[in-house]
Amino acid sequence: MKRFYKDVTVDQTDGGWRVLLDGRGIKTAGGRAQVVPSKALAEELAAEWAGQGEEIDPAAFHFRDLADFAIDAVTPDRTKVIADLLPYAETDTLCYRADPDEALYQRQLEVWEPLLASIEERLGVRFTRISGILHKPQPEVTLARLRQEIEAESNFALAALKMLASLAASLTIATEAIRPGADAEALWKAAELESDWQIELWGEDWEAAERRTARFEAFTLAMRMAELSRAE
Repeated sequence: MKRFYKDVTVDQTDGGWRVLLDGRGIKTAGGRAQVVPSKALAEELAAEWAGQGEEIDPAAFHFRDLADFAIDAVTPDRTKVIADLLPYAETDTLCYRADPDEALYQRQLEVWEPLLASIEERLGVRFTRISGILHKPQPEVTLARLRQEIEAESNFALAALKMLASLAASLTIATEAIRPGADAEALWKAAELESDWQIELWGEDWEAAERRTARFEAFTLAMRMAELSRAE
């Protein structure tokens, strides 16, 4: 598609901020008005439009796609999105460890245990650690506290959480990632620990390396989305 607009601006409107293309407000993929909660997020969305050349590249609209998900999918049914997030806690990456006699187990203790212990202290709960692949349920009080934690988030933060939990296979990492001042590289290192371990043993081809880079970029983008949605 050829670029069909010249001017890209942002404007305050009822309920938040929006991007204007030649003075016209943008709609989401679902046909709703694309209104976001902060000027900072609207400016990030505007930058994606302004950065297009003569031909529009749909793949370049990363923030727009995530904002559309927040408006089209989360806003109409927060309950479903929250229900979809909670299973990531039941099979949380940080809770499933190798057998204690394996070398990988020590690495998991070094990287995962301080992070999980910190999350437990912040939430006032206890997670069950599991060695091996057999499923063990997490305590009901822990899951209830996690639900309370994510229910307090905005629709835009929930959209970010959905992406983060999927990429990390961990709701605990995702909730940490949307906290102010979160360390993206440290959290991603925790999420990718087992992949990194396999790379150390067997190496990595360039296609896998590109996929990992793209996934980390998506992870940091979701973190940025949550941050911008809270900006004044």
